[in-house]
Amino acid sequence: MAEAPSQEGGKAISSLWRYAHRLPCPARLAVSFGEGLTPLLPAPRLGTRIGVPQLLIKDEGRNPTWSHKDRFSSVAVSVARVQGARVVATASSGNAGASLAAYAARAGLTCVTATFAGAAGPMLAQIHKTGAIVVPFASKTDRWKFLAEGVERLGWFATSPYRAPVVGSHPAGIEGYKTLAFELVEQMHGQVPDWCVLPVCYGDALAGLWRGFLELQEERSIDRLPRLVAAEVHGSLSAALAGDQDCLPDVKTCSDTVAVSIGATRSAYQALNALRQSDGVAVPIGDCDLIACQEQLSLDEGLFAELASVAPFAAIEFLRTRNVITQRDRVVAIVTASGLKDIDRSMCRAPEQPTFSSVAEAWSHISAETRLHLRSAQEPVFTTRH
Repeated sequence: MAEAPSQEGGKAISSLWRYAHRLPCPARLAVSFGEGLTPLLPAPRLGTRIGVPQLLIKDEGRNPTWSHKDRFSSVAVSVARVQGARVVATASSGNAGASLAAYAARAGLTCVTATFAGAAGPMLAQIHKTGAIVVPFASKTDRWKFLAEGVERLGWFATSPYRAPVVGSHPAGIEGYKTLAFELVEQMHGQVPDWCVLPVCYGDALAGLWRGFLELQEERSIDRLPRLVAAEVHGSLSAALAGDQDCLPDVKTCSDTVAVSIGATRSAYQALNALRQSDGVAVPIGDCDLIACQEQLSLDEGLFAELASVAPFAAIEFLRTRNVITQRDRVVAIVTASGLKDIDRSMCRAPEQPTFSSVAEAWSHISAETRLHLRSAQEPVFTTRH
């Protein structure tokens, strides 16, 4: 990018607030933990495995609360504090709640998180530890009624959707996701990837990322735009794209998914619009074995990602097998959160670890494990079933 990053006290700001001139709050009023500026990593082994040699991973698990939601929360809480809000609130299955609670604590605000039974334990622990008020509901839809009453009766600053059909989260927070595009172009030395692939629920990050690329193009900092891919679970966006609809269908499903953070059966128009404008694609990953995909990513690249965050790799492989993504394309997969976020789910089938009574017994076990690993090393793992 041609434009220099923002300065504070003569030094470049080491967070997404280096782009404050593009955000709805000045850097001096920002609530920040140093979020953003996450690494863009080449993934040669996994890329070769799935036929995309120029595969790159944007690791959003390096953010302060270990997810991309920190980009949203930093901007949303900054704006909330500037507007005089005392309480911020969200309906969240985990990452959004954990992030908002942390930024609210830093800003000296109260956070209310409406959640539901079955949310991932580590993320609930994060929310509780930062002093948020946690209100769990048996029915997910009751969370929205609760938030609506808080907004209308008590003036809460709600960051998440709380009415149906969903149109997206608070627009100030979505502005924070524009910084993904700014960072990618900067990290790629002014170049633009051919594809950006994200796990998508309601599409806040997808819409914000696209808005960022559009702004860069309008300023002539880039001369072309990437195509976007939404890796979704149940296929709401895919159905809308196929039927040329503006109203997204609520997809019927017979089973739950381990990718709870993207498990909604209906996405939002903002995601559909970003896909259409970018000539993008939505890929329903269906019953893809995300735990196996997570383990393969860790084996190939040493990166431990949340289960929802490995959905982009299943989508990339699916599109590569159909030659929608070609071998020459530069593809960025945005890994949205750390695998520690839902480790209670991903370890559900982990084998029991033996305890050895001697060094010789340990060596014998390691040798057997090594032989087993060598036999299975060539077995394919990233396979999307539809």
